[in-house]
Amino acid sequence: MADDHCQQSRGSFAAFASFAVDSLGLAAFLSPNMGLFTKKSFDELQAEAERGLLRRSLGPWNLTALGIGSIIGTGIFVLTGTAASQNAGPALVFSMIISAVGCAFAGLCYAEFAAMVPVAGSAYTYAYATAGEIFAWIIGWDLILEYALSTATVAVGWSGYFVSLMHDIRLDVPAALAGPPGSINLPALAIVLIVATLLVIGIKQSADTNTLLVAIKALVLVVFVVAGASYVKRANLTPLIPPNEGEFGRFGWSGVLRGAGVMFFAYIGFDAVSTAAQEAKRPARDMPIGILASLAICTVLYVCVAIVLLGIVPYQQLMVPDPLAIGIDATGLTWLSPIIKIAALFGLFSTMLVNLLAQTRIFYSMSRDRLLPAMFSVVHPRFRTPHLSTILTATIIGLASALTPISVLSQLVSIGTLLAFVLVCIGVIILRKAAPDAPRPFRTPAVPLVPVAGAAICLAQMVGLPAATWERLLIWLVIGLLVYFGYGRRCAVAGRVLRTQPEA
Repeated sequence: MADDHCQQSRGSFAAFASFAVDSLGLAAFLSPNMGLFTKKSFDELQAEAERGLLRRSLGPWNLTALGIGSIIGTGIFVLTGTAASQNAGPALVFSMIISAVGCAFAGLCYAEFAAMVPVAGSAYTYAYATAGEIFAWIIGWDLILEYALSTATVAVGWSGYFVSLMHDIRLDVPAALAGPPGSINLPALAIVLIVATLLVIGIKQSADTNTLLVAIKALVLVVFVVAGASYVKRANLTPLIPPNEGEFGRFGWSGVLRGAGVMFFAYIGFDAVSTAAQEAKRPARDMPIGILASLAICTVLYVCVAIVLLGIVPYQQLMVPDPLAIGIDATGLTWLSPIIKIAALFGLFSTMLVNLLAQTRIFYSMSRDRLLPAMFSVVHPRFRTPHLSTILTATIIGLASALTPISVLSQLVSIGTLLAFVLVCIGVIILRKAAPDAPRPFRTPAVPLVPVAGAAICLAQMVGLPAATWERLLIWLVIGLLVYFGYGRRCAVAGRVLRTQPEA
């Protein structure tokens, strides 16, 4: 009798434990298959790419222009002055080089993944293939914040140049419509909605428009360098590394590191290229070209523009929203100032185009995996674009840009990008071990040296960012985990297949 009683007790306890585990969503932790770490196989990703609904219409020129369109934007036209005046001084050139080296290593890792896994979603998709579903969710959630805030930040920057240009031609925008505090930033809201309309109409039309805008702004930056080079003063570039002011990140080498973290915002362009892999004509060949070519071209332009700008204007005077226009005004070439502002409008427009494109493609991939509601992967029957996702995202971003100052919007962008880059670099090493025989049309050289170096440089830049930025990132990630366990995990395709498998 005692044995029967113990057997019944054990049975009751087992039933209760099973109920509690299922109710609390802990089965994934206790499953022998570790549902939280469910991975997408390489074959699954290839099949998803082949049956994709998105139109394959982008060639290497379009992809390179997409990258340049995102990289040459806020970094050159807005953040260069901020990082120089607050963090690095003339040593901002070193900050740019540190960011560029980290991006080059990460770009080589991105290129291998993009050629192997030509599916929309960028680092999210790569994490799903290498680290598992929970890490893919964290990266995807992180990228949602990154691209949304990037687009909103650039929209506010675009508005600043637009208002300045209107003032130059004596068409002043009313203060009540020019941005917070105490007002609504109507130009920022309007430009986000215009970009969204272009993306809904079609990716090929958007890419062609972006290519034209990129050509214009790149040409104007070259003109700025050539025209301003003869006005550079050696005194403005010395000391090359201003002494630290007693606070981490305020000049000195810590300021160089902090400046690298700030300027990293401007290098998210090649990451955005990889989100369009499912719309590339020949992704195995074209994705590495687009990623690496855009990064190389932009790095050269960045360094040249920074040297000329800091040589013309003392870095202490560059805490302004339009540093390039200030630089041209200092030369006396007043005829070039409106051209620079117009180029900035083009440049920032193309940056918004790429960032909003990337945002909606992340939503598309996560929705296809059932981690987000199905509406985010609905494709327009005529335009073959995720129109509902684009419209909803643009509405939220537009309101954020209309009501929020640029200083608040820009704080989280760099750290989110750096986190994604770190995981992509690590993912290359993992996948080389897990799937050594998988076809790799492009191979990252010197593995594991290149991925380890890329991850280390990106981590160093993350350490250089303010503690408040880390706190906001952690809060956002906690919210994301609540959404994941409350909705995403239960609806995910991979998780559903795993839970319906018969027990061994």
